[in-house]
Amino acid sequence: MKTDELITLLAADAAVRLRLGRALAIALVAGVIISAAILLATVGIRHDISIAIETIRVLFKTGLTLILALAACGLVFRIGKPGASLRARGLVLLVPVALLAVAIVLELIVVPSQDWTTRLVGNNAGFCLIFIPLLSVAPLAGFLLALRGGAPERPALAGAAAGLASASIAAALYAWHCADDSPLFVATWYTIAIAAVSAIGAVIGRRYLRW
Repeated sequence: MKTDELITLLAADAAVRLRLGRALAIALVAGVIISAAILLATVGIRHDISIAIETIRVLFKTGLTLILALAACGLVFRIGKPGASLRARGLVLLVPVALLAVAIVLELIVVPSQDWTTRLVGNNAGFCLIFIPLLSVAPLAGFLLALRGGAPERPALAGAAAGLASASIAAALYAWHCADDSPLFVATWYTIAIAAVSAIGAVIGRRYLRW
């Protein structure tokens, strides 16, 4: 390959990366705003949030979902770039997983065994499974549209990452409404909802993000 051709390719690649990063940032901001507006216009924030936010379980739930959202979004911003290593961003996702595992163990220790099922099932499991995917729609659509302008090497994985990030954003927002604060509830129902959106993202990404 001639030097001039290499320079042209590198310049084109840099332009694509710049456009992709900007598009993903716009998708992120727009998705958060739209999803937050949907939350506030429909179910709103829990009425006792000023008191609840001072409890360790609510602080953990909101903090955990935010950490997961940040980690997943970092992966999405990386995965649309061909040749980019995903190892470091993928390992970061283990942080919220480890935190949740520790929280589950502590919950099982401090809560009597006869109350485990009650804490796990909660009062709004079904609504959680519906509303988190609903709040995921706007950021997922934005991320997929932005990634289509990039060059993800593995379209299905890129779609799954977009779904994970979108559902994590939705979970972080929904946590401000949800009155079920046990790590057992979060580990079960939030995880199912997030996994479902991730799977949907993978299916869409396999076709929509294919080169």
